[in-house]
Amino acid sequence: MDNKTVHITGVTPGTALVTGATSGIGEATARALAAAGWRVIVTGRRAERLKSLKAELKQTFGVDVLTLAFDVRDPHQVAASLGALPGAWREIDLLVNNAGGALGLEPIDEGDVGDWEQMIDTNVKGLLYVTRIVAPTMVEHGRGHIVNIGSIAGRQVYANGAVYCAAKHAVNALSQGMKIDLARHGIRVTEIRPGMVETEFSEVRFHGDEERAAAVYEGIEPLVAEDVAEAVVWAATRPPHVNIDEIALTPRQQANAYYTYRN
Repeated sequence: MDNKTVHITGVTPGTALVTGATSGIGEATARALAAAGWRVIVTGRRAERLKSLKAELKQTFGVDVLTLAFDVRDPHQVAASLGALPGAWREIDLLVNNAGGALGLEPIDEGDVGDWEQMIDTNVKGLLYVTRIVAPTMVEHGRGHIVNIGSIAGRQVYANGAVYCAAKHAVNALSQGMKIDLARHGIRVTEIRPGMVETEFSEVRFHGDEERAAAVYEGIEPLVAEDVAEAVVWAATRPPHVNIDEIALTPRQQANAYYTYRN
């Protein structure tokens, strides 16, 4: 073995698209990417939040930011918004499929069908709709990176969470399938599977019940959105020949999707 010096060069920041960027992991990821020098397209349903985030990122980090207010659950809105990007924004180097979430925590015989549909439409179909628009341009240029935000619930199932777990199992399967389909085009695919993260997640799950949401994190120091964002940036900035297949991260006190040690 010789003593040659090895120079490892990471990916140069380019254009990133982050879905679900109006709060939580998506917002933190947009902020972390901007801090690392990426120009960012931020999307979500709440236009005012996107406007505020754009102003912050431009002022703090001096990067270009484009906001797109649409619902990933609607394929027509996705196609209209992403299919008509201004010229300078059309070549997306990094897609972060973050939009998702959970609704309800009931056994399967008591679940709300509307909640089920929204979870599947956002976590699974929304991811597919966005990827279907963005991936062909990556294929055309022979490079790109897709990061899907999954969950440790995508490998393990817990009581009263069957449909959410099923949706995140789908994200896990899609991530593996995307890598197979896109590897020949030089496109990297990563799935990031967080455990318990203190964001709006539980408040949304419990339909605005703040007291019930707060109880989820009692006796434990959960992850914060910035922890997951840091993982996204790390995966996205590895040398071009390196693909980070998956990252699972949990709070120290969380052993898996259904066992947590609480003080």
